[in-house]
Amino acid sequence: MEIKVRVKDKVVILDLCGRIDANSANLVEIVGQCIRDGYTDVLCNFEETSAIDYMGISALVLAYKELTNSGGRMRLVAIPEALKNLFAISGMDRVLEIFPDEDLAVNSFKEDKAIEEIKKMPLRRRFKRLPIDIKMELKLKAVRNPLCLQGDIVNLSAIGAFIFGCEHFKLGDEVLIRFKLGPAAEEFTLDAKVVWLADKQVQPHFYPGIGIEFVNISNEIQEKIFEFVERNASLLSNEE
Repeated sequence: MEIKVRVKDKVVILDLCGRIDANSANLVEIVGQCIRDGYTDVLCNFEETSAIDYMGISALVLAYKELTNSGGRMRLVAIPEALKNLFAISGMDRVLEIFPDEDLAVNSFKEDKAIEEIKKMPLRRRFKRLPIDIKMELKLKAVRNPLCLQGDIVNLSAIGAFIFGCEHFKLGDEVLIRFKLGPAAEEFTLDAKVVWLADKQVQPHFYPGIGIEFVNISNEIQEKIFEFVERNASLLSNEE
């Protein structure tokens, strides 16, 4: 396998050319060199990859582990249709984010850094939550033609929400949530993950309910939700 190395917006892009197999130890070596050179964001481009076997997947896993152990991030782009099945069978498509387009992949690193900055804000600002009552729709992402469930968002923040009226989910479920905010009723459709389930015995007043955390949310949308929460939380404080 030949690896071409280039840098775009501080992201190292590795163009993987040819067959990725047992003779692909150079992938681990190059990722190690990226780390030593101070680069922690790596995008593997499979556009010119002709084949990959389980030994090649293992090499990719080793490179990924070395990068994450150093505080870095790895993503994949342009995986040919003929190779996607192996990524699904091996579970790599659940470990690493895969993008169809290079620009989208590179921009995702920027958005992550913006979200990290929001998460570094003082706790008062980061975790401010707004009691609210708005209707929403929720459905599982991994199910074809999933049942679309109705519920109520009763607590909203820039990083997640508590939803009352949902009991058909389990921890770790990836979901799609749709709701509207503000006088203009701007609609938001966001990816989220279930991170908390209300216990019927311990928390009967919250049951059935789930806590979700927004994932892959853009900085622009997160800032809109943050501003909505801040504005309305301030109004509630003034009323008190």
